[in-house]
Amino acid sequence: MARRTPADRPPVAVEVLFEADDWPAGDRLRSLAERAVAAAVARAGIRLAEHAEVSVVFTDDRRVRVLNRRYRRRDAATNVLSFPSAQRAAGGLGPPLGDIVLARETVLGEATAAGLALDAHLNHLIVHGFLHLIGFDHDNEADAAVMEKLETAILGQLGIADPHGSHPHDDARQTTMNDHGKEGAR
Repeated sequence: MARRTPADRPPVAVEVLFEADDWPAGDRLRSLAERAVAAAVARAGIRLAEHAEVSVVFTDDRRVRVLNRRYRRRDAATNVLSFPSAQRAAGGLGPPLGDIVLARETVLGEATAAGLALDAHLNHLIVHGFLHLIGFDHDNEADAAVMEKLETAILGQLGIADPHGSHPHDDARQTTMNDHGKEGAR
């Protein structure tokens, strides 16, 4: 395998961990996670410290339920959890950005129930989790609208339909964020 040069390294190193069986092939998920994170970094317009990294953990409902109960005081599994660890460094956020944790049974069940391709749903959840790691949230309607618009733009770059439904008056393809987390156009 050829060694990567600085010019062809992804903007964020993505470490993929498997804590549960029955996920699709590891190489496929690794590639999917790297592509989703790279698209999120590019569209969000953020500056990252050199050697920025994120972990994507593919686990099961049991493990996510434990984490959700411990850290969010919610005794149930959920599709994705994000654990930010990003700090401001001279070059931007990082280097450790945090962990994105996905629950197999919930993710597969949601994709099946909604008639979604598993890869499309995983891309959405990884992008969603990554945006949480870099400071976006959906605790109120205004923040949710900004985050959803950015998710839609990122997923559009990946060839994935808007998971939030159509936004006929929004030009989501032009959404980006400046260094202060304010919406802008590119």
